[in-house]
Amino acid sequence: MEITDIPDDVYAGDESPPDLDDLESPDSLLKSGPIRERLLDIVTGLRTPTKVSDIADLADCDTETARDYLEWFDGMGLVHRHDGRPVRYERNDAYFQWRRIDRIRENYSDQEIVEALSDAIDQIEEYREQFDADDPDAVSLVEASREMATEDAWEALSEWKTLERRATLLDAARRDHSTSGSSPGHIDA
Repeated sequence: MEITDIPDDVYAGDESPPDLDDLESPDSLLKSGPIRERLLDIVTGLRTPTKVSDIADLADCDTETARDYLEWFDGMGLVHRHDGRPVRYERNDAYFQWRRIDRIRENYSDQEIVEALSDAIDQIEEYREQFDADDPDAVSLVEASREMATEDAWEALSEWKTLERRATLLDAARRDHSTSGSSPGHIDA
């Protein structure tokens, strides 16, 4: 069975598929709700300096409202302001990394953090041995695909990279301070 195939037992046979015209459009879902929340959703995705007018368009609000909220977000440390003509904003990765570390400290005991860190380090070591490399970025997917299926190699390298980020965040939480210079990543600790 292909990844896009629908298993035979999904539908009971007497059921009809949903009418997609009755569903709310993705655009309306993204453009409903308070402006502040819409702008926050947009800001969290900004990876490059972006003009206020472009951010306002994405959030479906006027430019002055966007500018006011962006100045507020800048004061909170959520975004970096790039002065010039025009003024541009991008997300502050250090802020979001600090929030992840803070949430780990709030939700897990020191013992749980150390256990999760130990598990991550063990898994990282297994990947280092498997690929005979110290870092997932040092591994060529082409070379790794000679030993296993390309999809399996890509998935293993992606998981390894995620584990490296997770270990960095867990270690920072263990030390009770944020890391500097490392990129933030998702953590399921």
